[in-house]
Amino acid sequence: MANSIDGNVLAAKSLAKFGVQHMFGVVGIPVTSLATRSVSLGIRFIAFHNEQSAGYAASAYGYLTGRPGVLLTVSGPGCVHGLAGLSNSAANTWPMVMISGSCDQSDAGRGDFQELDQIQAVKPFSKFSVKATKITEIPNCVAQVLNWALLGRPGGCYLDLPTDVLHQKVSLSEAENLITEAAEKVFNNGNQLNQIRIRDNGLVSEAASLLKNAAKPLIVIGKGAAYARAEAALKKLVETTGIPFLPTPMGKGVLPDTHDLAATAARSLAIGSCDVALVVGARLNWLLHFGEPPKWSKDVKFILVDISEEEIELRKPHLGLVGYAKTIVETLNKEIKDDPFCLARNHPWVEAIWKKSKDNVAKMEAQLAKDVVPFNFLTPMRIIRDAILGVGSPAPVVVSEGANTMDVGRAVLVQTEPRTRLDAGTWGTMGVGLGYCIAAAVACPDRLVVAVEGDSGFGFSAIEVETLVRYQLPVVVIVFNNGGVYGGDRRTSEEMNGPYKDDPAPTSFVPKAGYHALIEAFGGKGYLVGTPDELKYALSESFSARKPAVINVIVDPYAGSESGRLQHKN
Repeated sequence: MANSIDGNVLAAKSLAKFGVQHMFGVVGIPVTSLATRSVSLGIRFIAFHNEQSAGYAASAYGYLTGRPGVLLTVSGPGCVHGLAGLSNSAANTWPMVMISGSCDQSDAGRGDFQELDQIQAVKPFSKFSVKATKITEIPNCVAQVLNWALLGRPGGCYLDLPTDVLHQKVSLSEAENLITEAAEKVFNNGNQLNQIRIRDNGLVSEAASLLKNAAKPLIVIGKGAAYARAEAALKKLVETTGIPFLPTPMGKGVLPDTHDLAATAARSLAIGSCDVALVVGARLNWLLHFGEPPKWSKDVKFILVDISEEEIELRKPHLGLVGYAKTIVETLNKEIKDDPFCLARNHPWVEAIWKKSKDNVAKMEAQLAKDVVPFNFLTPMRIIRDAILGVGSPAPVVVSEGANTMDVGRAVLVQTEPRTRLDAGTWGTMGVGLGYCIAAAVACPDRLVVAVEGDSGFGFSAIEVETLVRYQLPVVVIVFNNGGVYGGDRRTSEEMNGPYKDDPAPTSFVPKAGYHALIEAFGGKGYLVGTPDELKYALSESFSARKPAVINVIVDPYAGSESGRLQHKN
């Protein structure tokens, strides 16, 4: 059929027609042609070494752009590896679509090459999964997964493309009709993202009244608010009412960390003493101590803003507002405009937050001011903070991963613009670093990307520095090299027994490993640093070049400590 196309081309055409601009993945049988055809139709394909990193990239891309990140994998093991990204999207509620090839349908159940019931395998992590059982179903299936990824609470979806379906053919005219019909059927009727309405405007009035009559109100800003592009509405709310705000780790930057009403440095006081907390785009999970005593007051009244009614029902707040965060905050602003109030700078609550923040910042700055060599975590983190701030606007996207490195970075690094911090997130996922870097570089081409990684976190995906070099992405990876997980061998004499007592400790890596040499092997720039001046030079040169680089920062292996849950002492 001279004027016919196969399933690979039809899938690529459908993705392009429905707005996909980037794909991430690892190619092979049976999806290589799908990737190359997608590129020929204007979709940029970023080829990775490992589906896990590609999946993490797709998940972060969904968060940064508000459009589903698309991951392409081969069948069987490739699909299983891709589950890392799909599950990460599910946990963080980011829109993503995983597309995997699968075995020929006629050979299913017979032990075919890389055979797996992939629909069943993805079930725990997918909002919506579908298999195209014949070529004519492809456009509708593509439209459905892209649409479902965005509907209501965002999340991951899965599309299964069997080998035989990819090899089937249809005429070009029929293909165009199928794509048009799918667009009309799915996107014109099914996409409710921008049509979400607040269920009961009376609840918004009640929320405004609760905030107005509170003695110690607090606004908690989560990454869901960043995803919803609610920064302008939240800025207006905070500055109109004078209510202090507390960002979650990835909510940092929705309003600048430097804002006078930021309560980040007074977190314990803020959550422990507030009597009404408006929580926008954050869940009352472990990151917020489940909203329970002793971290929170037993009498606090939560106003939860969430796109998911199920989330509201689960948390049972004093008041729940179901809808799109930006829309709800804008409506709340209109309500307050009709009955305005504002906490003055000398209001006891505002003053208490401000004083505690100032005191804690002063204590931290006193520690940061010291140049400690061999490096602890604070000295290089201060130098990195200052270098990042020196870039100005648009601010770099900071990717933070590790144990001590991420914990210290969360306290020291300053976010001034929304969606400029990516970290281990809701699931505390290690291994996301290089995938997130690549996603940020692709999604935000006007921004430098700076990764601040522990050596353990870096190791999960270190080979992807070749991907940075291959695509010449403006990413600078800073590795805090303290010789292991938490910092080398911490065993006591009592723990060093048994026939393998002379093996390296489970927490230790090769001391002072040459991580910078890895990127040099592929033609990138590597730096080995151990003093403040060496680090400042490496940051200045690499930031100016905006080329792939790895800065290997040698840190005292005894400077860190075991870390897991958020530890806040302020």
